Amino acid sequence: MRRLAASAFIVVLGLTTGTAFAGDYNGLILDQIKQMPKGGRYSVSRFAKIRLQSSAHFESGKFFILPSSASPSFCSGATYLVFIRAVEALRARGELRLDFATLEQLIIRDQHDGEGIWGRWNANGPGTARLFHELGLGQNFDNFDQAKPGDFMKIFWSRQVGKSEHGHSTIFLGRENRFGVEYVRYWSSNIPSGYGEKSVPRSKIAYAIFSRLQTPSNLARISGAPSVDSYLASLLRTRSSIAEAGTKCGL
Repeated sequence: MRRLAASAFIVVLGLTTGTAFAGDYNGLILDQIKQMPKGGRYSVSRFAKIRLQSSAHFESGKFFILPSSASPSFCSGATYLVFIRAVEALRARGELRLDFATLEQLIIRDQHDGEGIWGRWNANGPGTARLFHELGLGQNFDNFDQAKPGDFMKIFWSRQVGKSEHGHSTIFLGRENRFGVEYVRYWSSNIPSGYGEKSVPRSKIAYAIFSRLQTPSNLARISGAPSVDSYLASLLRTRSSIAEAGTKCGL
């Protein structure tokens, strides 16, 4: 009987320990948004990509996130800068330790879609959610009722995923009712004005996948992941589906 009780205690302790590392970082994400510039303009030009790289300067083992409000920007770059800011904030507090090899993986270079961390985040389809699932960074879900301000949200304006998709990488801020119409609020780099908040009728969103940062220390798992995610890499030239995207993200 004592052996059974001890075993039960170990199981409970194991479950508790396993979940203790999962935190709630939504407030931290929202704090980083407040530090981001406002305005500029939306662009996916080569110049905008160069400006993004310079905005996330990595030196002496630390990221310096210095985007300019006058610079062109695009949605996945905007949300990724907030993500890196959150990582650096946790490191500064002593709440997150990542080795140099992992930090180097976070650097924005000219990665192709699906390549490394940034290439996954920036890919067509459910890039961020796929990265979260692959590394175990946090929970993915597609139910608006579960969403909290500070969740990363990939919006699909149509049911197309991949080659012909129309999507938007954002950070969810909440829902509101305007004269009987439900609106969804989010932050990103938006057309045409760049960095800032925007609201759209919920009916305009065909589908959305939410990703909640819970275990940022699992970024270290990138060392054991394939250098290129073949599913995300394929989405530039092939079509996927909402169902397949969900499966690839653990939904």
